[in-house]
Amino acid sequence: MKMSKGQTGRRLLGYAVAGFTAAGLALVTGGTASAELGQPAPWEFKLQEAASPVMENITWFHNFLFVLITVITLFVLGLLIAVVVKFNAKANPVPSKTTHNTLIEVAWTLIPVLILVGIAVPSFRLLFEELDIPKADLTIKATGKQWYWSYAYPDNGKFEFDSLLATDKQPRLLAVDNEIVVPINKVIRVQVTGADVIHSFAVPAFGIKIDAIPGRLNETWFKATKPGWFYGQCSELCGKDHAFMPIAVHVVSDQEFAAWVQAAQKKFASVPANSFASTAAAAQ
Repeated sequence: MKMSKGQTGRRLLGYAVAGFTAAGLALVTGGTASAELGQPAPWEFKLQEAASPVMENITWFHNFLFVLITVITLFVLGLLIAVVVKFNAKANPVPSKTTHNTLIEVAWTLIPVLILVGIAVPSFRLLFEELDIPKADLTIKATGKQWYWSYAYPDNGKFEFDSLLATDKQPRLLAVDNEIVVPINKVIRVQVTGADVIHSFAVPAFGIKIDAIPGRLNETWFKATKPGWFYGQCSELCGKDHAFMPIAVHVVSDQEFAAWVQAAQKKFASVPANSFASTAAAAQ
């Protein structure tokens, strides 16, 4: 049985749509095998594995938009192919004189509006979740400096320490000499500021990224749902050593956190606050 040109075109279009859809779903769901918790992995092309409720919602929203734009792109591609195949001079020697179609004009106005509303609702919900800081179980103040971070724990004995890149630890360019330690499943409020220039405090696995601006105190929060080590970096071009300002967060149990606080109070009691020289010498 022979197929007409129209049937052949529709069949080829169907194969193309199916292939592109399968490829799009593979991009959304693939890459998990190579992912490493809390840090980037070689050849990784998706978002880092989520370790907080906010990052889980960011990942969901990202995948939702990816599928949506893939479907829209394939639909537009299908329309272009249909126009090329069905309305070329050979296949359609006598063009239509139609100038208006009320149904189509209403549809191509209303459907994009509905799509944008469908994007706006989860988008605003996610923004509200990121900006509305719940009651905190622990507050940490992070101060960006050229080029390292200082952390203060005002709720736990008011101790403070500097955190510099550690060249003798792994992972390379992400490990530090003194890391942030937080308890698991607790709301952590992070107050961020800058001491000299604009920096940016970012930890991808927690879905947080906020500028550290001199003279201004910005706030963000996270709730780590998985134990382990999680890494970030300064995400603002802050100077010549911008690439060497890592952030390391160690998520532990409540008992381990209490023990660390006791040790940290003693360890950093004799270290002057904001002491770059002493911390740099200790790191070496």
